[in-house]
Amino acid sequence: MEKDQIFILKDRGIIYINGEDAKEFLQNIVTNDINKVTNASSCFTSLLTPQGKYLFDFIVVKHKQGYFLDCEKSQINQLIDRLNIYKLNSKVEILNLSNEFEVAIISREKFLTLKNSKDVEGNTIEYNSDTVILDPRSKGLGGRLIVNLEKLDLSIKKLGLNSEDSKKYYELSHRLGIPQINTDKLKEKIFGLECNFEKLNGIDFKKGCYVGQENTARMKLKNKMGKMLLPISFEGKIPVLNEITYKEKIVGKILIPKPYPFALFKTINPDIEELIKGELLSNNIKLKIINVPYT
Repeated sequence: MEKDQIFILKDRGIIYINGEDAKEFLQNIVTNDINKVTNASSCFTSLLTPQGKYLFDFIVVKHKQGYFLDCEKSQINQLIDRLNIYKLNSKVEILNLSNEFEVAIISREKFLTLKNSKDVEGNTIEYNSDTVILDPRSKGLGGRLIVNLEKLDLSIKKLGLNSEDSKKYYELSHRLGIPQINTDKLKEKIFGLECNFEKLNGIDFKKGCYVGQENTARMKLKNKMGKMLLPISFEGKIPVLNEITYKEKIVGKILIPKPYPFALFKTINPDIEELIKGELLSNNIKLKIINVPYT
């Protein structure tokens, strides 16, 4: 990612949650501590099933008296439906503002040129009355602008940026082992810890209860992490959930087949280092692990 590039993410949507119970509402259901979210700090978090399996992930950003949820746009209606299930009698309003705001990416280097910016994951500042965040999952993903559509072109011009194909950004995210496209393929098939959410600053083990907390805490306490989601590459077509073999032994399965594929791998017998060097097969197609960013 070059300093003066900007990537406009048409795949991202914005939900706005406000009302007097907004903070407590989110705190009771998501994996991270909403107390961390201030005008100067944002966080990455997830919503799990009661069993601790993946449903949705998103970035939470303070906005006025409520919170923005920066999420995958293709799942936004499903996420709103799920939030409404937990709403009950809470005094909150849940709005889809995807037609009013755009998410765009700038480089970490460019972010650090902005006034009051800090080289800290989740650091949040204001620019031209809009919010800019150093990605809370990884600094390597750069800064995220949540920009009012009417001001997007002006912000690009004022920052001296050149708009680039978002494919380049998603390729970077893939190499870093952070899925952002077709994450619905993970739904209820993988535990939050197996998604590497702890390593991506998405789970707080010191906060109180949340949906899926009991199983997540038990897995952490008993060190039951025997699988890991990793980015892979291959040529050809492999069906979702197809098994991956190494020396005729099943070592994993495809969860996201395209355009940025991920697979869930067993991490022992053999270990990941051996799998990186070995010949992996699925559907008689050779594949390889691109990166193991969390070891």
